[in-house]
This record gives sequence, C-alpha cells and structure tokens, in this order.
Amino acid sequence: MTQKLTITVLETSDIHGNIMPIQYANHKPIETGLAKIATLIRQERERGRPLLLVDNGDLIQGTPLAYHHAKLNANEPNPMIQCLNELGYDAAVVGNHEFNYGMGLLRKAVGESSFPWLSANIVNASDEQPFLGKPYIIRSFEHELKVAVLGLTTPYIPNWEKAEHIAGLRFHKAVESAQRWVRYLREEEGADVVIVSYHGGFERHLESGEPSEPQTGENEGYALCRDVEGIDVLLTGHQHRSISRTRVCGVPVVQPGSAGAWLGKVTLTVTRQPDGSWRVTDALSELLSPEGVEPDAAVLAITEPHERKAQTWLDQPIGRLIGDMRVHDPMRVRLEEHPLIEFINKVQMELSGAKISNTALFDNISPGFPEHITMRDIVSNYIYPNTLQVIRVKGRDIKAALEQSAGYFATYNGEGDIRVSPAFSDPKPQHYNYDMWEGIEYKLNISRPVGSRVEELRFEGRPLDPEADYDVVMNNYRAAGGGNYMMFQGKPVVKDIPTDMAELLAGYIMERGTIEATLNHNWEIVWDGKPKRDKA
Repeated sequence: MTQKLTITVLETSDIHGNIMPIQYANHKPIETGLAKIATLIRQERERGRPLLLVDNGDLIQGTPLAYHHAKLNANEPNPMIQCLNELGYDAAVVGNHEFNYGMGLLRKAVGESSFPWLSANIVNASDEQPFLGKPYIIRSFEHELKVAVLGLTTPYIPNWEKAEHIAGLRFHKAVESAQRWVRYLREEEGADVVIVSYHGGFERHLESGEPSEPQTGENEGYALCRDVEGIDVLLTGHQHRSISRTRVCGVPVVQPGSAGAWLGKVTLTVTRQPDGSWRVTDALSELLSPEGVEPDAAVLAITEPHERKAQTWLDQPIGRLIGDMRVHDPMRVRLEEHPLIEFINKVQMELSGAKISNTALFDNISPGFPEHITMRDIVSNYIYPNTLQVIRVKGRDIKAALEQSAGYFATYNGEGDIRVSPAFSDPKPQHYNYDMWEGIEYKLNISRPVGSRVEELRFEGRPLDPEADYDVVMNNYRAAGGGNYMMFQGKPVVKDIPTDMAELLAGYIMERGTIEATLNHNWEIVWDGKPKRDKA
C-alpha cells in the first residue's frame, strides 16, 4: 500500500504588533489581529495532522503597543514574543522592520523566543555566518519524513534602515542564498520536503512573469520559484498582499496580507516513492479569515497588562489645536494642501533648520488631529518609527522626486474621479510613497504623461536651479532612497536627528501647549481644463 502523509503548514506574516482586535485611533473593534488568528491556529492543531507554524517577519513593530514596549517598557517581556511562545511557533523569519528599534531590542526578542529565528542571507560581515545562528530548521515526522524550513529576508534593508541598527551585517541576494542552502538541505541534511519562508514578495506578475515593479532586488519571489530547484512551498510576505491557490513556475505560494488579516495555510500531501524517498504529490494554499472568530483567551490574557499600560500612555494629553487638522478625505489631502501635512513639514523644518521639507500621509486611515491632542493622536497619524535627516541634493533631484510623487495619480482628463495609479496601488497600496513638500512652490499637472508633470517649480520666489545645492529634511527611509526615490540615495547627510518623529512631534506640541492649523498654499495639483485658483 502506498504510504501518504498530510502535513499542514501555517503562516503568519507582517503582524506588525497587531495583537488586539481593536483600532488604536478610536477603540472600535476590528476583525483582524493575532488574538483572532490564534483561535484559527488552535483549531488547525485540533485536526491532529502533522503541523508546522511559521511567522514570516515584521512582527515586533507597527502599533502603539509595539512602540510603547520598545520605547517605554522594554524591560518587560515582549508581548508579541510571549504570544508566539504560547502558540507554539516552530520558527520565525527576520523581517526588515525587526531592525527598526535597533539590534538590542531585536536580540532581546530573539532571546525571549522559545523558537529559532531564521535568515540565511543576513550574515555577519566578519565571518559570513548567519547572524542569528542556523538559517533553517528540520522537523522529523512519522516514517522518518524530514521537512526543512529555510528562512530568507529581503536584502534591500540597507536602503531603508539606519546604519547603526545593522552594523556588522551583510545582506546577500535571496536567490543566491537559496540556491546554496536548498541544495545543502537536500543533499547534506537529507530533507524530503523543503519549505522556504521568505520575508519578501514578488517582483513580477504571478501569471505572466512580466515585471511588476523596478527590479531593485527588494522582492525576489518570482525568481526564487523560477531559478531555485528543489523548493516545495514558498511562504511570502512584505508586500502585504493576499495570495493563495496560486503556483508560480509550479511552486505553490501563499501570502497572508498584514496585521493579522489572514492565516496562511498550505496542505501538503507527501507520498512515499518506490525507492523509499518522499515526494510532495499535492499542495493546496489557502487563506483562513478570522472574521467572526472569537479572540483567543490566553493571548488576550498575555497581552492585557502590556495593553493597559500602552492605553494609559496613549490617553496622555499633549496640547490643544486651534483650527481643523482632521483628515476627512485622504485623497483630498493629497490633492490639496492640508494643515496636518503643512504642520508636520514645518516641525521638520524648524527642528532641523532646513528650508525645504517633505512628508507623506502614510495611509488612508490616519484620522488627523482633534482639538485636544493626545499621544494616541500622534501615533495614529505618524505610524512609523522614522527619524529625520537633512540631505544635500541638487535642484534636479528635487524635480525628479516631484515627478516620482506625481506618478501617484493615474492620468486624469477631468472626467470622473481622480484615481491612484497602478504603480502606487499594485501589488499593494503605497500611499506612504507620495510626498508633499514645504519650502518650495510647485504645480503638478496630472493630465500630462508620467515623468513630465512638474509644471512650475520655484524656491524663494525664483525658479529652482537644477545645478544648485539645496538642503532638504525628510525621514530616514526616504533619505536612503526608500520608495524608489533613488535620486536621494547616497547624498551627503548634513544633519542627523536620531529621535523618532512621534517623539519629536509630541515634544514640539507639549513645549508650545497650543498649535494652530495653517495653510500657505505653496503647491497645487492641476489638470487640463481645471479652473485656475485665485491667489490671495
């Protein structure tokens, strides 16, 4: 009789500190989060099948809970790690956001974990050894079946992360590392099944294979399936996409969104071959929804003391606002200057001394500021642990950056609604990569082709000189070229302000007590046929 085994592989990815099923901005319940995913995990365990449970990275950063732990409560155990320990994870992969709070907090999290952290392609520069130990795990099941899980991480991290957070590390391409280690797992470790858990996404359309983004090496998922022999399953993340029931070059793939929106599941049928070896003969990838599922009581109990402290901190009053800084329509904020964006830019300019600044509305759920501002309002609007840098760029670099931002809008002829272009929405929304500027006067015409939309560009009342030097303040992610702003990459850093923007904003407001919503109308989005705005 042919021997067959069914193995369940479960994946979480890009949890970003989202444990509790609530919105931090307003306390409203939501149908996502690790507490709900935990119930699905326990249900899968109850089926009694052999099971592997892997987190694919970007776990310890992303919510006020995670921020509060990292900045104000780091002596206590990490609540995200406590939850994964409770759920019996087999392994976790290092994500790019694991480095955001520095190596100390990452190593603390790793030390508290009852499971190994994997990343084959991040190595110590001194000896080329994986910086957190073995890059893989092997689990043995009945009938001597050996299943390996290899961890990989997007190697693009040095383009985003502060240098001191990744000092002493080297980042190799995921495909090259996979080719080496998958072969090793098959030939040296005798693995029958090889699962690759890759904190990265797909650089090409899954069906056609055509490029879907600039080929920078940030995402190598398609190439992993195409160029690496011996991968039975590819678990992915980083792009926050929802992918299931899909094969790429014959390899089953899955990606479970972000913030606990889905639990990734791959069901493998493994069949004993006449020569005694095992081979995957069937695989189904799917996404399990936590909607309507009760959150896990044990996970809630673990998180509750951390959450209580974080909520108390979030409700601390900071200052008062005169005027309106609420976000009523995110698209309108990006089409017409908004007091919230102008305020953030002015804070950046005042604290850095730079005369030019840029920033973004990071997502479509930022609520803006109410009259009485609390820490909750700060972290609900500035959701990333960015710091500030002043870099020296040419005028032509500023124009190129404006053209990059102008590509956010699909070409518009005045009919219907203005829409986000596929370049900023596919495969995932990239609202955080559309910048708005202060200190310059500019006009973008979105009826024109992408790349030629800057219609006016002035500094201090004169046309911007393409060859002149200008000091611009921006967050460290953008200053390193993040978001395909390659014109900023490698530019001289004039000033570094190594304090999180959330702290800078809070300190600025507390020092003044009262702030005011203002607009100076220094930029405008136009299109052919749009009525001209009267200048005051």
